[in-house]
Amino acid sequence: MKTGLLGTIRLLGAIAVLTGFGSEAGAAPRNPARPHAVMSPLETVATACFAETILANPTAMKHARAGRWYEAAGVIGFLCRPEVDAMVRAHDGLYGRGSGERFFRTAYTRHLGEQLAGQLQPVLTRQDVASAEPAFERAEAALDTADILAVSRTAE
Repeated sequence: MKTGLLGTIRLLGAIAVLTGFGSEAGAAPRNPARPHAVMSPLETVATACFAETILANPTAMKHARAGRWYEAAGVIGFLCRPEVDAMVRAHDGLYGRGSGERFFRTAYTRHLGEQLAGQLQPVLTRQDVASAEPAFERAEAALDTADILAVSRTAE
């Protein structure tokens, strides 16, 4: 009888640990003015994922060029799910179950556009690059290349 009761208590304890029962009681108080040291790197990694993935997707790039950052991130968001999930799990562990998803949908996404704009704006702004080569010489070189390609095609 003692073994059955002890076994049941151990099983309930294991279930409580696995499901995070009581994690809210041990959750740290949240201070938005001072982000937790664990969260900052995870937010940086998630934002970098969004930025890299936007650059690789033409539809997301159209939204980004128009300044529609939320839409740009929405197009490719599923690709950054592992990074977002890690951030949500860490937030849940620090501040209680369910807080990570709320954090992602509110505070993180509220500032995501600003972060993406800061990272991607230099890439998105088109700049004219000066060339030391006069325009006539560039055009002449392009024609020479086209002639060489045309001759090599006819020779085949």
